[in-house]
Amino acid sequence: MWESLNLTELPGAKLLIDLPGHGKSSLSDPSEIPSMKFMADEVGRVLAFLKIDTYRVLGHSMGGYVALELFANTPKGISKPSHVTLLNSNCWSDSEAKQADRLRVARIAYTGKELFINEAIPNLFARPEAFQKEIAALKQGAKAMTSDAIAYAALAMRTRADYTELVVKNPACFKIIHGTLDRLVGVDELIARLTPPAEHITPALIVIPNAGHMAHWEATDEVVKGVFG
Repeated sequence: MWESLNLTELPGAKLLIDLPGHGKSSLSDPSEIPSMKFMADEVGRVLAFLKIDTYRVLGHSMGGYVALELFANTPKGISKPSHVTLLNSNCWSDSEAKQADRLRVARIAYTGKELFINEAIPNLFARPEAFQKEIAALKQGAKAMTSDAIAYAALAMRTRADYTELVVKNPACFKIIHGTLDRLVGVDELIARLTPPAEHITPALIVIPNAGHMAHWEATDEVVKGVFG
């Protein structure tokens, strides 16, 4: 997911975590209710194990939701992240229509996983024809996930908390980087929801032209500058 950023050439230490059910991380939530909190707690467990006290979080899409949960409800034994960057993500809860779509995805995970992945991943790019190699690799990684993991992620996102007020009231702690051509979340909606009362300043919003939901692949230099600049 992060290969495009050439992280080894950028300053600072980086920790890349496979969220539960992704990559080589198993899904072992003892609860019957999928949640962002479980994912955030698992990230916290890694930070505690590595004894990391000071850190910033960059979360893409669902990773942004996990980062928000980590900031809002930091697990005991670790410190709160000093800063969160949301990349092609948002801070509010799902609408009723979106919740219905999450349920549809959870069902499709068991009845047509490969077809869903083949259709969904190219749509994350504004110009899929220019990123065929990257799309093929992302498809391969997604198809390696179990149906349980895909359904869990969809249902956890469906019930996530709304942290708009948290972001608006703590603008110095958050940055949002977003592609103008992101089909999942429109820039206009981001601006409208994050416009704070007059007594507050606006959280930093970096808008990247001609990039879709995968801005770090489609506009790598601009994202690197936004995150590390």
